[in-house]
Parts: sequence; structure tokens; C-alpha cells
Amino acid sequence: MPASTTNAHAIHGAISRLNDPHYTRWASQIRRSGGCRQPIHLRGKVEHWDTATGTLLHRYSTRLEPDGVLRVPCKTRRASRCPSCAEVYRADTYHLIRTGLVGGKGVPESVTAHPCLFVTLTAPPFGAVHTRRERNGKMLPCHPRRDAQVCPHGIVPSCTARHQPNAESLGEPLCPGCYDYTGSVLFNALAPLLWKRFTDALRRHLAKSGDLTLRDMREQLTVAFAKVAEYQRRGVVHFHAVIRLDGPSGPGLDPPGWATADVLAQAVQHAADAVTATTPAAAGTSARVLRWGREIDVRPITLRGDLTEQAVAGYIAKYATKAAECVGTLDRRIVPTEDLALLPVREHARCLIAECLRLGAISGLAGLRLIHWAHMLGFGGHFSTRSRRFSITLGDIRADRAEHARTEAVSTGRLLLFDEDTALVVSDWHYAGRGFTPGDALLAASITKGSVSSPGDGGGV
Repeated sequence: MPASTTNAHAIHGAISRLNDPHYTRWASQIRRSGGCRQPIHLRGKVEHWDTATGTLLHRYSTRLEPDGVLRVPCKTRRASRCPSCAEVYRADTYHLIRTGLVGGKGVPESVTAHPCLFVTLTAPPFGAVHTRRERNGKMLPCHPRRDAQVCPHGIVPSCTARHQPNAESLGEPLCPGCYDYTGSVLFNALAPLLWKRFTDALRRHLAKSGDLTLRDMREQLTVAFAKVAEYQRRGVVHFHAVIRLDGPSGPGLDPPGWATADVLAQAVQHAADAVTATTPAAAGTSARVLRWGREIDVRPITLRGDLTEQAVAGYIAKYATKAAECVGTLDRRIVPTEDLALLPVREHARCLIAECLRLGAISGLAGLRLIHWAHMLGFGGHFSTRSRRFSITLGDIRADRAEHARTEAVSTGRLLLFDEDTALVVSDWHYAGRGFTPGDALLAASITKGSVSSPGDGGGV
């Protein structure tokens, strides 16, 4: 078959790059970016000056680099945009969570003896959806209803199919007309507030359990946590969290004897049942009281068994790189003037996006920024968060990686070693674009043995 115009253009660009006298240096940049799909192009220089004599010790400039730019990884967390950078983020999150469970990297190993639970907070139902049900390893029908009545929209809300894991209908409502799209969108928007009120109520209940005031409890006990948001197929978020009890100064001290895992579990259940969030009342939309769903999972984390520290860390790290695209929506912001009928999304996601745009246009709900977060189906919170003393930070992990790379570069002679007390570093960097041309994308994919997307907003640099 003859090559398409696009393929011919990409092949021509790849041949031109291969014949470039600076190809070796370009390929080195691609390898060092780790297979990033959309590397950032930087233009600038770094100079090292001797502060005592004013002598220039060393200068690096992108002027001598291929195309006059330095290509660095985009460092996105989203696997849908760049799998290689998302994998780095996933691995960093894994180590962050696991360190908070077993210690290391400055966290004492005694933290393993602290009460610690894996908690899942779900959303309430907003209408019947197609689901996959199992019991004792046997597949069950989705929603079998022997005497189901026809709904006002002329649909019988019943389904006897045994859905496969990859069935397209999973998460789709049995009757879109009966589904509460407004409630689903508003729950996503208020989920961060519900989480905050949950943690506040959790601390209050723990203080009550110890017969203490909140102020007095802080002198004996702190609550540390790390959480991640996950989208269910029906388009609402739920939270997975690791919650740990420490002494007053963090993981270095044991909590008081009365603060046991059972007390923590009771506090979690009480807080999840007690907290609510009320939506603003606006024209055409009445105020709603939203709360967590009834399915609340609370399990202890052990060093042996099904729910080990490795399993929990891997589970949370996996969802830290995902967003709403698993629901069938987009991983970019949606312009209100776009034609929703032309968007490449599932019909259920299309209805949720349309509801975000409708509610976002109501002045009383403008503070929820639903139009801005329409592609996230209303959720505008952080996907992965941690309390201050739970563990190390992602910044600490990245700093360790940078120091390791610097030490390796110095030891191999690729970077000169300067006395930090006598050398002044002057940097000047500018953004110059991102991504690849079609030809560069073809070569980069072969160099890194992965798939690299076509150009971004700066592919022609």
C-alpha cells in the first residue's frame, strides 16, 4: 500500500534529522528525557563565576544544542498525556506512601507500630447504572428486576446481562432521563469540602474518645494521612486514604495508649456518617445536602496478608496518574463554545459535561467553577494530597534524584565540580515550545522503544 501523506512527511523529517550533523547530540537529549512524549524546549544558559576574581569558570548555552534548545521531560502526572513521565510520578508516589508505612528516608521504622488504616470513601447513588457484580467468584446479572415498572421515560430499569470487565455499558445509567446528573456534578465539585470536613470531624471524635479538647489532643496525638481520588465508571470520585495516628511531633513519637486502631476505625465511621456539605441555592436549582455514600471501607494495613504496605502504596500510586479519562471524557479543558455533539466522549460523559456547563452559567454557582472543570466532570480538587508529617515529600525525592544525577555527572567528568562557597551560578532560561515534529516523533519512538506523540505547541522549533 502506498504511504499516506502524513507518513511520507514524517519519514522525510526523520531522514533529515538522521542526516543532521548534530543528530548524536539530539539523540542523547531524547534518551536523557526518558522517552517523554512532549518534552519541554528551553532556550538559555548557565554560567559559573569566581566570586573572588570575577573570572568566568564555565558556561553552558543552548546555542550549540540541536535547534538551539534543550529538551527536558514534561514531568506530567497524567498517564494519558505522557506514560514515561507519569511512570516516574507513580514510582515517586509509591515510595512516598510506602515510606509513611514502613519508614526509611528519614522516617523512623517504628512507624510500623502506629495504628494505620486504609479507608475508602464513596459517593452516594445518583441513579441505577450498569455494573459488574460477583458473589463467591460467580458472575451475577447486572440489575435483575422481576416486577420492574416502566419509568416515566418509557424504559424498564432492569438488566439481566452479566457484563464483562471491559464492557462499554459499565457505568452508563439504565435510564439517562432518570439519572441525577445535577447531583453527580455537584458532588464532584463539593468532594474536597466533604473531605476537609471529614478530617475535622475525625479529629474531634478522636479528642472526644480520649476525653480531651482539640487543643489538648494536639499535645498527645496527630492525625497523618495521604489520599488519592479515583473516578468510578459512573463519573463520580471517591477517595482512597491511608490514615495513621502519631505522637505530637509526628512519626518519631508513638501515639498515646488509648489511640488504637479500633478507636481510629470508630472515628472514621462516625466522621463519614456525620459530615455534610450544602450546595448554594441558585436560580432554578435548590440547595442540596450532600454526604458520603453508605459503602465505607475501613481496613487495617498489615505487613503480611492481602493488604500489605506494598499493595496499598501501589494502589494509591496507580490512581495518582489517572484522571477522568477512564470515564470516557477528555484530558483537556473544554471551551464553552465547543459543539458537545462532536466531542469524542461517551454519551454519559457528554451529559455530565453538558450539566457542568449548564450549572456553571448560573451566577449563584459560579464559585464552584464548573465550566472550568467540565472536563473533570465538576471535580476541581487535588488528586493526590498528604498531610504535612505523613512522610517525605515529592520534592525530597526529586531533590535526591537530581543530586544523584549531579554526582554521577561529576564522577564521569561530564560536569565540572565547583566550590559552592566561591562560585556564583547565574542562570537564564526561557520557554521555547514543546513536543516533536512528526519526523522527530518517529525517531524518538524508535530510540526510546516507546510510543511518542506528534507535535505539541512548539514542535517546529
